[in-house]
Amino acid sequence: MFNALILNQEDKRTIATIEQIDETQLPQGDVLIDVDYSSLNYKDGLAITGKGKIVRNFPMVPGIDLAGTVVSSEDQRYQAGDKVVLTGWGVGENHWGGMAQRARLKADWLVPLPKGLDSKKAMMIGTAGFTGMLCVQALLDAGVKPQDGEVVVTGASGGVGSVAVTLLAALGYKVAAVTGRVEQNGPLLEKLGASRIIDRVEFEQPARPLEKQLWAGAVDTVGSKVLAKVLAQMDYNSAVAACGLAGGFDLPTTVMPFILRNVRLQGVDSVMCPTEKRIAAWEKLVELLPESYFEQACTEVELAQAAKYAEDITNGQVTGRVVIKL
Repeated sequence: MFNALILNQEDKRTIATIEQIDETQLPQGDVLIDVDYSSLNYKDGLAITGKGKIVRNFPMVPGIDLAGTVVSSEDQRYQAGDKVVLTGWGVGENHWGGMAQRARLKADWLVPLPKGLDSKKAMMIGTAGFTGMLCVQALLDAGVKPQDGEVVVTGASGGVGSVAVTLLAALGYKVAAVTGRVEQNGPLLEKLGASRIIDRVEFEQPARPLEKQLWAGAVDTVGSKVLAKVLAQMDYNSAVAACGLAGGFDLPTTVMPFILRNVRLQGVDSVMCPTEKRIAAWEKLVELLPESYFEQACTEVELAQAAKYAEDITNGQVTGRVVIKL
């Protein structure tokens, strides 16, 4: 028997309780894992509190990320004792996820834990950091170079944004970090490598079709009018990596930036990202993330505290990463 956070629905309300379950209750999969750590992402917060339609089938174990040790495997790629990490693939949404002491998963969803990381550090990166790396890689693939000019990161104090700032600074880019809490988050963002901090209110006014050219590249985690503003301010032949919709999924813009300034808008998805690309991104994260990243605000909690922190993260009351020790 082992502990799991179980979500059920009663009268259209999501109820989260810790229950003791056994292996026979786990869903099908090739690999059985002892979970060392999971992490709490905004999406997990929405699932646990029921504030977002993340989970469609109940009961469900939330947790879109996990890192742990293989107990047994029916797939020859993994042996008992191997360290693995998982992000995405709908785990914690439609397949039982990381907030349990054991998980059974498909081998295709796993990545070997890269050398230089332990389970806790992997979860300090998690889906957020992995997505941040994919965004930075999208700018590199688009040919955006440090000498081309400043790169802007919106939602910079969030999980994706803070990793993107760190990685871009490590690669030699000048980074302008946009945040809604300048006084609170400015010093941390500067420590992560941002060359300047911009208040989000500057990006919340309706955008004109084209504005002054300011940015050689951009990572946007917000969407809606913030992304529209960023697009209007992009340099000729620049690129935007867009991965989030914290500000909304609409996009009140025009075709002007794309056809008059040759701007590329690259969508970035981490959930269904192919395995080869995942492995490359994790190895690049180990190479580029400085030790100082792992010294930033990180709260380690027990499974019993997950529901409280889920409420906090959906209310914007969490700074830094939250990892859950199983």
